[in-house]
Amino acid sequence: MFTLVLHTHLPWLAHHGRWPVGEEWLYQSWSASYLPLLRELRELAGEGRRGLLTLGVTPVVAAQLDDPYCLDGMEHWLANWRLRALQASTLPDLRDFGIRECTAAEQALDEFAVDWRHGASPLLRELVAADTVELLGGPLAHPFQPLLNPRLREFALREGLSDARARLAHTPSGIWAPECAYAPGLERDYAAAGITHFMVDGPSLHGDTALGRPVGDSDVVAFGRDLQVSYRVWSPKSGYPGHAAYRDFHTYDHRTGLKPSRVTGRTVEPADKAPYDPARADAAIDTHVADFVEVVRDRLASESERIGRPAHVVAAFDTELFGHWWYEGPTWLARVLRALPEAGVRVGTLAQAIDAGFVGEAVDLPPSSWGSGKDWQVWSGEQVADLVALNTSVVDTALSAVDKAFGQAGRGPLPRDRVADQLLREALLTVSSDWPFMVSKDSAAGYARHRAHLHAHATLEIADALTASLGGRREAAERLAEGWNRADGVFGALDARRLPR
Repeated sequence: MFTLVLHTHLPWLAHHGRWPVGEEWLYQSWSASYLPLLRELRELAGEGRRGLLTLGVTPVVAAQLDDPYCLDGMEHWLANWRLRALQASTLPDLRDFGIRECTAAEQALDEFAVDWRHGASPLLRELVAADTVELLGGPLAHPFQPLLNPRLREFALREGLSDARARLAHTPSGIWAPECAYAPGLERDYAAAGITHFMVDGPSLHGDTALGRPVGDSDVVAFGRDLQVSYRVWSPKSGYPGHAAYRDFHTYDHRTGLKPSRVTGRTVEPADKAPYDPARADAAIDTHVADFVEVVRDRLASESERIGRPAHVVAAFDTELFGHWWYEGPTWLARVLRALPEAGVRVGTLAQAIDAGFVGEAVDLPPSSWGSGKDWQVWSGEQVADLVALNTSVVDTALSAVDKAFGQAGRGPLPRDRVADQLLREALLTVSSDWPFMVSKDSAAGYARHRAHLHAHATLEIADALTASLGGRREAAERLAEGWNRADGVFGALDARRLPR
């Protein structure tokens, strides 16, 4: 069996800047990846295809794709795209490209108005109900779990699963652990939360990813990403998106902000890039579909021979690769999902792989991730030591303040406490794994540090006001919590009363 797994994640970006990092990142990914991907999946579902892929959607992305503010912002972004495309169509050197972009923008606007008016959740519910995809969940705000206080870690996971249930009328049985990060014992947390399987990177299983493996003495199964197959697609040196015929992600026309060039060559300067040619790109897609099918077939055959039983191959990628980074990616993906069964390859989800018996003997996993070095260095190394210390201090303060607040509530059922809710919301946004990742990779590191310290400040400010109010008046704490909630109102159902005592 072959399983394709996609991991859909961005940090909370709404109300936190626009350009060059901020909401623009969300709207670019939405228009280039999420819109065309769901369009292709719905078309495949209409053909009666089932069990096509396993789709991870983190709670923070699901929240933004349902948020009225973000939906309004996305519609404005699409309208602006159309205006820029119209401008391009009036320029002699971009006329044909501009006409094509106009058509694409108008299609996206029409599709968004009709299909997305209530957000992404109705579309995802439709795909889950039709058994087209298996949905993976995850903890709120995408924290690096091995470094997180166990109480907040348990809270984030359970609230994340609850968030998925509220949006999709479906509780995921599998998760994409943030950054594929694992620490010994996490499988017990997963089992307690009702999780039956999760993803790790291939080296966590010492490269032996031909079967899922129960972890330790639990029944929770770890699936490993097959790097040989995955890197065929997404490799800095030889991956498909770098082919000369494909649209170049990095080269802009600065008059319109659009990308009218093809890759042309890896060493070709932007000014010397050739114009994008859709027919040339389409032929390259077919070539790479055929190549990938052959790679999967060969890998399944060799792995089955090696282990002496039918093997399972998992290829896993960030969803944003398909469309945002690789313009032709959604089309390639749809053609692959049609071509694999035609070539005799059994395609299924991770849950279906368990049901079909693609599970081997139990294994003890090492501390690991899918970052550089396959360990924790990206999120715990010297370069981000200050953020690690900040996270620890903020979480300890938040938990202590919530404990004191509920400890003063007296006997009987606890009332909902919006101040405590916002306190935990800001603490979770502080410990998002995105901030140390961006610092370690020097990718908008200034923005990442700003965001971490901003949410830390909010947490500490609310905690101080909440602690000071325990003797009586709460107006200051409530005013602060309400003010921060205007920007950080994500996860409205988050309930601090469910924090483990």
